[in-house]
Amino acid sequence: MATFHKRLSLFSAVIPTLLAIVSYSAIADTDKLKTDKAFDTLTVTETESVSSIIIDGQVEAIKAATVSAQTSGRIIQVNYDVNDVVTAGASLLEITSDEQTAEFNAAEAQLASSEAMNFEAQATLTRYAALFPQGAISQGQMDEATANAKSSRQAVSAAKAQLNKAKQSLNYTVVSAPFEGRVTERFIELGETISYGQPLFSGFDTRELRATFNVPSRYLANLQAAKQLELTLTNGEKVISNDINVYQFADANSHQHQVRINFSHPQALTGQWVKIAVPVKTSNVVIIPLSALYQVNDLDGVYRKVGQHTLLTQIRLGKIDKQQQTVEVLSGLDKGDEIILNASRYVLLRAANQSKE
Repeated sequence: MATFHKRLSLFSAVIPTLLAIVSYSAIADTDKLKTDKAFDTLTVTETESVSSIIIDGQVEAIKAATVSAQTSGRIIQVNYDVNDVVTAGASLLEITSDEQTAEFNAAEAQLASSEAMNFEAQATLTRYAALFPQGAISQGQMDEATANAKSSRQAVSAAKAQLNKAKQSLNYTVVSAPFEGRVTERFIELGETISYGQPLFSGFDTRELRATFNVPSRYLANLQAAKQLELTLTNGEKVISNDINVYQFADANSHQHQVRINFSHPQALTGQWVKIAVPVKTSNVVIIPLSALYQVNDLDGVYRKVGQHTLLTQIRLGKIDKQQQTVEVLSGLDKGDEIILNASRYVLLRAANQSKE
């Protein structure tokens, strides 16, 4: 029993000494954390942030078309296939043109004949007009010459129209792409005989795309007020678009509104799904650079300046924006706090100073 009391007395005497040592160490460490003037600091401010919900949308082409035959014939050449990229005006396929060429030649000959007859009729009318006042020709001859001149002039106009029609029909034997884009379907084969109106190719313009999605009515006001929306592609790239079309009527079955967002991106493909961030709430949050964040194991913290000292302060993180290199702080910092801007550099320099000591 006496031995126990001796040990207890000895332990009681040691405790104050240990506490003094710990207190001294804490003060010494705090003194070592005095902010160096070489370190840049950041005064914490609040930033207006918009909370969003993520909705899936599907990419589709704004401009898509099916090219059909505008004349008949047999296909003698096919220049493109499904998935090929074509330029505007490129020849998709060629059709036999024997019949169309013959019609064009006949129209040219008819025009030449009509012009010759018109020349003769106009010359006759001019002569008769000079002789009629002299009584050299009768009224009937004058009327006939006038009618022939008008008829021959109209015949020339009709022949020109027929020639243009034949020329257009001949041009239709080469089917051209109406715009630049990608071929999605091919309905014909080489050597096949086609007729007027038969579908040949389908495709879409790869430069003009849109994402479509549906939202409940409760988010309609938020979308109408939004000046731009952010889309995330399947490869992680983000696209900002301010071309937003919100339907002002709801679907009768789902009671949701369709939204279309027009955008352009070389990596976006029709049929793919994209993520659209729809703003639903605005609030003030604390945003700091990632460089100010110090992480070790499960600890997330910043070095906060308190008077003449710098203390490691634990914080709770929110959304991390790797693209902007920022992080949202949910708790642990207040507006007006001053923190070290480059935490890793501060830790390295502090460790170097401690090793020298």
